Amino acid sequence: MEEKIISAVKDFADSISSGSKVVADMSSLIDVTNELPLSSFDYWERLIRSEYSSALREFNPPKWKRWSKPKELVTWLDLISWDGYKREKALQALSGAAPNTFFFSLAVRRLNDWVPQVRKAAREKLPEIAKSTDPGYVVEALCIALSNWNSWGRIEESDKEVLLEIICEKEIAEALRSKLISSASGPMPSLFSQLGRTPILDGKIEEIAKSAIQPSVRSKAYRSLFEERVVWIEGRKWVWTDIRYCEGKQKPIVGERKLEIETPLIDLLKRSSEDRSSIVRRVSAEILIRELGNSGIKARAFAERFASDSSHSVSERGKFALKKLEEAEHKGLTSCIKKS
Repeated sequence: MEEKIISAVKDFADSISSGSKVVADMSSLIDVTNELPLSSFDYWERLIRSEYSSALREFNPPKWKRWSKPKELVTWLDLISWDGYKREKALQALSGAAPNTFFFSLAVRRLNDWVPQVRKAAREKLPEIAKSTDPGYVVEALCIALSNWNSWGRIEESDKEVLLEIICEKEIAEALRSKLISSASGPMPSLFSQLGRTPILDGKIEEIAKSAIQPSVRSKAYRSLFEERVVWIEGRKWVWTDIRYCEGKQKPIVGERKLEIETPLIDLLKRSSEDRSSIVRRVSAEILIRELGNSGIKARAFAERFASDSSHSVSERGKFALKKLEEAEHKGLTSCIKKS
């Protein structure tokens, strides 16, 4: 894959330096970046930046020929130039659709650029590029960005707002909800939490809890329904645990948004307790323990079901719930005897 990338970058640089074309030939570069795993995006971005910079220097004409050098083209690869002025100029000049997920991701990542003027240009231009780009490319890029933006040290709230506005576009929102349900792998639980910042999941969380392929997504959806809120990690801050020895740890900063849930608690308990995954049933058992004093949920029947569950983590919660119920019944009986 590295050899393919290097070859495609050199072909692209050659098409620019030859002066025979007004528009650079990106075809081979688009083909090879279609195959790149986005989980290693940092690595591929660094490799392409380095190879592109080297190739341009290699293809530069000698000084005596520079009078004939054609007007400099602005290309998608200028988004990752070493030169901040070029990155800013590229964002301002580019128009139309990103050719694939990789190149749209390059534009998204400029929201975390180390030059403030580049971040500003990205905020202004990204919504326009997103509207022109294939929604499938946009959704794939957003999934990666939303799963990692808490580690982006320079992104600001105004930059995040740009992405959240793109997410709320009708076609993008529908595609993201569909991806949450249909994806068998990937950082979908984290994506669910981050999408919860916006209202695009409202009214659809029960469907996600019922139909999502990944058990961890279903468990998050059920927990949100039970707690009537969606929570997410805003970022992390350093907390000293022992300042004498310079010891500390990163503590997550949690955000939340309230939900309006119309489904009765007993219905949610019934569905989650029958889920095929123990991850979901464990959440259901935890909620049962919290709601043992609720007379409308038939707590003993649920506790007995959980106590006999094949999963140890579920059965131990069920047994704990039964123990608490028996203690409460014993106290109630004792109290009646004393009164009589």
